Amino acid sequence: MPVTVTIPTPLRQFADGQSEIQIDARTAGEALDKLTSTHTELRRHLFNDQNALRNFVNVYVNDEDIRHANGPDTPVNEGDTILIVPSIAGGAAVLDEIAGKDAGGPQAGMPALPMLSNEEVARYSRHLIMPEVGMTGQRKLKAASVLMIGTGGLGAPLGMYLAAAGVGRLGLVDFDVVDASNLQRQIIHGTKDVGRPKIASARDRIEDINPHVEIETHDTKLTSANALNLFVNYDVIVDGTDNFPTRYLVNDACVLTGKPNVYGSIFRFEGQASVFWAERGPCYRCLYPEPPPPGLVPSCAEGGVLGVLPGIIGTIQATETIKIILGAPDIMVNRLLLFDAWRMRFRELKLRKNPDCPVCGVNPTIKELIDYEEFCGITQQPETKPTMEEITATELKQRLDQGDDIQIIDVREPHEYEIGAIPNSKLIPLGQVLNRMNEIDPGRETVMHCKMGGRSAKAIEALQRAGFPGHLINLKGGITAWSNEVDPSVPKY
Repeated sequence: MPVTVTIPTPLRQFADGQSEIQIDARTAGEALDKLTSTHTELRRHLFNDQNALRNFVNVYVNDEDIRHANGPDTPVNEGDTILIVPSIAGGAAVLDEIAGKDAGGPQAGMPALPMLSNEEVARYSRHLIMPEVGMTGQRKLKAASVLMIGTGGLGAPLGMYLAAAGVGRLGLVDFDVVDASNLQRQIIHGTKDVGRPKIASARDRIEDINPHVEIETHDTKLTSANALNLFVNYDVIVDGTDNFPTRYLVNDACVLTGKPNVYGSIFRFEGQASVFWAERGPCYRCLYPEPPPPGLVPSCAEGGVLGVLPGIIGTIQATETIKIILGAPDIMVNRLLLFDAWRMRFRELKLRKNPDCPVCGVNPTIKELIDYEEFCGITQQPETKPTMEEITATELKQRLDQGDDIQIIDVREPHEYEIGAIPNSKLIPLGQVLNRMNEIDPGRETVMHCKMGGRSAKAIEALQRAGFPGHLINLKGGITAWSNEVDPSVPKY
């Protein structure tokens, strides 16, 4: 019986670029077996050496996680959808406690809500006439404090909308500077801010939106050493990060401090959002017990992101944050929202708390913050001899100028090649390298490159595993290095 298997964007390169594949199967496991038998490169990204689904990949039949059903033996019916969801970088009493009181007045031991000035009443008038907010709700917002991790793509709409809504105290954590490539999506920053610390640019914009908001800036990288001390001083933590070590750090610190974690992530046209709150539901580790291997999920710099996507996901995060503060009964705990901007589709999946979760389960083993770069497999190793031969852009130019017979293979995507290319290079996208191996002359020295060197290294490894006999060299830093060191006319992106 035919079922539809959806392929997430990061894995489509291993499925001939397809987003949906029709497969005849009676169980989810049979469907995945048939899928990965046809697309063999996909298998190692979904299954480990023990033939079990990897912990950073979740599989749903319609909206049910098969881990909480019968696993791979979960039956499927004609017309069902099997969703592959990899990791891609929340009672009224508890909610009222965050706000500092219930609707009728302050709770015992809680400070009274601040009053609104006449100017604030005029500013927030469209809130005040809504019965779900009203004067009490707006005063809750003024009394609340929110810590934003990051002032980039997700942090931009977050900061502006939370300030506009009247959240009384906003903490900003960031240590990056504004780059021209940020401006396509990080709308809190402007052209005049290029080169400035993001945290300074964000502060100026937020102060301009609402001078009644108190802004606290933390110009630092979030680490295991400072996270708990930062989190304890805020009511809600909003995760606007773009890397897995910080995402797991935010999650664990929220669990250990009892704070709600308003989560969002983005990639190309796809986004995810949820509220992880261990006191009321699952945490991020319940959804993804471990991260993907380094390099499996491309960064925005490698994979790109539609400029408006972080605006949509960040606005959803801002909405959930405001609802938490107001004490709304239906926040996004126990739910994962998926958004596909290309198809303009939302999908909601159910989440369940994992009783064996190492940080929020019945018998937690993580009781203090750990080394998250090591956990994610990207700890700096002692310097060793490179396992792959490399050449710098300057060295490559010198050798070409002296007439050395070198073929250059560009493993980027066609749309990237259109932006700029190294002269006389041949385009063979990473996902096609093995199938088009016969187009690479093994008798010539071959330099392979991508944008920054990561994908071309993968291409070389794949060719070497396949037994390609030629001499393969990776261009260190990719075409970005070529633009920096050799030819500034080649655009950087």
